[in-house]
Amino acid sequence: MKRIYFIIYFLLFGATIPLCAQDVSLFQQYNGRYDYIAIGNTLNIEENGPLSTCSILTSSSANLNLNTNQNVIAAYLYWAGSGDGDFDIALNNIPITAERTFNDALDSTRTFFAAFADITDIIASQGSGLYTISNFDLTDVIQPFCASGTNFGGWAITVIYQDDNLPLNQLNVYDGLQSVPDFLNITLDNLNVLDNEDAKIGFIAWEGDRSLAVTEQLTINGNIISNPPLNPANNAFNGTNSFTGATDLYNMDIDVYNIQNNINIGDTSATIELTSGQDFVMINNIITVLNSQLPDATIIVDSYEVNCGDNSITFFYTINNFNSTAPIPANTPIAFYLDGVLIGQSQTLSEIAIGESESNSVIVFVPDDSNSNLIITAQVDDNGSMMGIITETNEGNNNTQVDVELLVIPDIRILPNLLNCNEGFEIATYNLFDALESLNFDESAISFYKTIEDLELETNSILIPSNYNNSSNPETIYVRLESNPCYEIFQFQLNIENCPPYIPQGFSPNSDTYNDWFNIQGLYDIFTDHTLTIYNRYGDVIFEGNNNKPWTGEINRGINNRGEIVPVGTYYYILNLNDPNYRQMVGWVYVNY
Repeated sequence: MKRIYFIIYFLLFGATIPLCAQDVSLFQQYNGRYDYIAIGNTLNIEENGPLSTCSILTSSSANLNLNTNQNVIAAYLYWAGSGDGDFDIALNNIPITAERTFNDALDSTRTFFAAFADITDIIASQGSGLYTISNFDLTDVIQPFCASGTNFGGWAITVIYQDDNLPLNQLNVYDGLQSVPDFLNITLDNLNVLDNEDAKIGFIAWEGDRSLAVTEQLTINGNIISNPPLNPANNAFNGTNSFTGATDLYNMDIDVYNIQNNINIGDTSATIELTSGQDFVMINNIITVLNSQLPDATIIVDSYEVNCGDNSITFFYTINNFNSTAPIPANTPIAFYLDGVLIGQSQTLSEIAIGESESNSVIVFVPDDSNSNLIITAQVDDNGSMMGIITETNEGNNNTQVDVELLVIPDIRILPNLLNCNEGFEIATYNLFDALESLNFDESAISFYKTIEDLELETNSILIPSNYNNSSNPETIYVRLESNPCYEIFQFQLNIENCPPYIPQGFSPNSDTYNDWFNIQGLYDIFTDHTLTIYNRYGDVIFEGNNNKPWTGEINRGINNRGEIVPVGTYYYILNLNDPNYRQMVGWVYVNY
């Protein structure tokens, strides 16, 4: 009778039902030789109804029986009841606090709660045996719920275990809190059905009543499912536990159904529909177990390396096959993208077994016009067109993103040129450090190069920059200044000028190897087009010379005494440098022996 009051109130007064439930969605996924078992118990002492007493327990127990070859992987405790919630309870006298909470409501006064805690450590430690929930006290809460038969409290433990004798399965845990005042539709995603043999689905549901079976049906993909006599087709939620055969879980259900003929190979989702013309049922937990032998490739970028001024990036990455039921094949492609543009590819080297990893590296190149701060996407099982070639347990976890900062070299800075005197054949001597007077630098951080390529490769540096002779005129010199995180580049030019020659006042051509010729310093092999004319005191030309013919005191012009050395005396010279920057130079030179 408990729903009659509600239905009449709704029809007469148009009451609205506040919707504050949380949609059932995927919580955890396990791939491997996994299955599950569930236990639990109610706090209600009898079936709700107009003649039932308004009382509830604060403690109840259930036995967990695991085989020796069933290794606990995870254990989840769910508890629920009338009211706003008791979120601090105890399991075998161990305090438990809710890690997640859920809520639902029939109307503004009748609210319900559910709670969750991960108790894997407790179940793995204690194993099979009696489990008691205590300190779960709703005695001061349920009074307003008793008249309408919505007073309840209960708990359930879902234990996921690994067993080498099992086939490779995909086990999905979904949870939330959704109610069925009339009709409920839930779509389960992230499925991958390779074989539907022994496929099953389980539920933890609250507030179902054995005595209410008005148009109550549970369907999977449009097919009515049942488990008679425990769960008849018209009364799915009737206070039972399919694992133990218990029929006295008043106002709660722990049920599991074989859906082998209700789900197809290749399915990636399933639709659950629950109808109830009178019973108010809340779904808290759904578990599917499906045969699924597939890999699950994920990628992690462990680190990367970049070089100064280089658009190449070396990525060090790891491919994992953790949440899987089959190996990742060798040669599975890997792609790297910048803003959706493919910039590099790689592939797995070997088959990656279940639970194993493979590390490798790859060099990718970004466009020259790229910014220095980049977001690179690395994607495994991607053939370079954002398409995969293998089917996986989870197709949505193949990529990762990594922030990359290129080491950009600042633009080349131009330094003042160096200008030195021509020492012959357009060669001069320079101290290259003189060009750096405007910089604050440590000499050990400076190196000089003749080409930008040598600078970038750090090869063929100028060994003695403080005493350097140019190799061309003009010549560009490149400077590398080491600075964190990279280096700076400077350049300057070496220029040469023909400086004024120094003309001596005399010489002594006596073959003593000292001052034996008219040695005009800064002239020969510098002013290569010059002419030198020597006159005697009578104004006669006695010598004509050039860059290849210096004057050593001999006479090479005139009628007499050709080839002879001039006598001691003063002689007049005219020096034409044939350089637009200089005038003709004239003067006297004294010849002595």
